[in-house]
Amino acid sequence: MIDDIDDIIDDDELDEQSDTPPVIRLKITVDKGQESTRIDKFVMSKIEHATRNKIQQAIEQEVILVNGLPTKANYKIRPLDEITVFETRSQESTEVIPEELELDIVYEDDDVMIIHKPVGMVVHPGNGNYTGTLVNGLLHYLNKQNVDTTNLQRVGLVHRIDKNTSGLLVIAKTELAMTYLAKQFKAHTVHRRYIALVWGDLENDEGTIEAHIGRHPKHRKKMETFPDGEYGKEAVTHYKVIERFNYVTLVELRLETGRTHQIRVHMKMIGHPLFNDGTYGGDKIVKGTVFTKYKQFVENCFKIMPRHALHAKELGFEHPATKKQVLFNSELPDDMVQVIEKWRTYTKGMSKQTKEKMG
Repeated sequence: MIDDIDDIIDDDELDEQSDTPPVIRLKITVDKGQESTRIDKFVMSKIEHATRNKIQQAIEQEVILVNGLPTKANYKIRPLDEITVFETRSQESTEVIPEELELDIVYEDDDVMIIHKPVGMVVHPGNGNYTGTLVNGLLHYLNKQNVDTTNLQRVGLVHRIDKNTSGLLVIAKTELAMTYLAKQFKAHTVHRRYIALVWGDLENDEGTIEAHIGRHPKHRKKMETFPDGEYGKEAVTHYKVIERFNYVTLVELRLETGRTHQIRVHMKMIGHPLFNDGTYGGDKIVKGTVFTKYKQFVENCFKIMPRHALHAKELGFEHPATKKQVLFNSELPDDMVQVIEKWRTYTKGMSKQTKEKMG
């Protein structure tokens, strides 16, 4: 039995599709005469029926901040520290309603399902999105198959991808399969290969990005990198150039860890945000001189693909029943294919003089 699914789920997506701001449950300014004490103990004394374990989980999930920044459970509070506690429970019903939705099932057996999630579909019900999610559709589908979902926390969901990222997800159909898969994700032994179109011409053909990732101290729906490791959780992304288009680059990315918005935040950190990623600065011209024809070309690409250019292409793991390695592959979505082809054609058609002019 899994004690807390939040301890194993990778690729947590924020409620970026909702405009509802996070609710502040409690805000405290520490008194000047307050004696030094651990923050988990201090906050527990301020919230009725709170337990030390729950407070520590909240600190780990970065919904308790000190002076606007994430902290550690053993942090000793100081006079005039500002402590903010965000509400983690939805103000609306969290009951998942089964819905008959069209699911793109790539593979299925008695233990697992491989789903191809389309762009625009939210994985799990959340703030402002309680219907039409993948989990709503899965619950209907599994109930129809007479699969017992009683002990399948979040209906077999072991990892997630963002609303506007397309690609492969594995779903557990039994409690044993879920536990077995969860352990592989936690051990970082699951093979995950993504394809992305990013701004700029990467200096190296391949490399590794290592920087802790945590919630942005001011914008709670965004994530931020902390290269010195002072906040957040360890995150490692390996990248390799597939094709260069002068102003944008097609890359493959392999996740060693699975943090919220990991690829998007890591690529922004090294100066190459995902093409048309509005959250992390990729929805404007990042590379290339802004002149009319070039600007029109980029804006046309944005119209064809009105979301960030990221696709979860490959997914591999040890099957929970057979104990054999399995690998699944998916095709890039049409909007991404069209934009890549446009850049390929555009770059080939550019003369050397034009390239020099555009810098």
